[in-house]
Amino acid sequence: QVDVERIVETEPDLVLAAGNELTPSTVIEQLDELGLTVLVLYPETLDEVYADIELVGEALGAHALADAVVANMENRVAALEELVADADRPVTLYEIFYAEGTTYTAGEDSFLASLLEIAGAEPVVGDAQGTLGAEALVEADPELILLGDASYDPSLADEETALETVAARPGWGELTAVNERNVVPYLDDIVTTRPGPRIVDGLDALARAIHPELFD
Repeated sequence: QVDVERIVETEPDLVLAAGNELTPSTVIEQLDELGLTVLVLYPETLDEVYADIELVGEALGAHALADAVVANMENRVAALEELVADADRPVTLYEIFYAEGTTYTAGEDSFLASLLEIAGAEPVVGDAQGTLGAEALVEADPELILLGDASYDPSLADEETALETVAARPGWGELTAVNERNVVPYLDDIVTTRPGPRIVDGLDALARAIHPELFD
């Protein structure tokens, strides 16, 4: 929900909005019609996250700061890529949310999918909105499941409880990750799924969850 009146009252020089209806397009259109400058961001790859940071830097007149932030991020990503380069790439499901037989995960060609790849995984992806049906999940048969919703769901908060919860879902007991007990409560969802400067912290957390042996 967006309170347009409160936004207008602040007399902003710039409004940052999220694309793909995370900020409703009707609200964006309304703000535009009211004469406000609205910058809509929806990066789908890590490179687009960099580009958006530089774009915001340009809009704020902070070019040098934006360039420095991106350079630091690129250096950290390069180091992680080198670290996982020779590691096996487990088929990995990142669970954003689960309800009534449908899993919400990394969307096809999304920045989250690209992060999983950089972190050394073969990501299981849903459609453009990240929706993955029960049959598609069984067909993908992940070797590792990262429960990104563990921060918000007490039934997924620790490994034993999470494994019991997941195994009880229809069809999930057949999955390789469940049978091999490779179900991980992942508590760094916020920095992993929010496409901003902290995204590299999320990438580091992903790499540690996927390849803990490389960080011992």
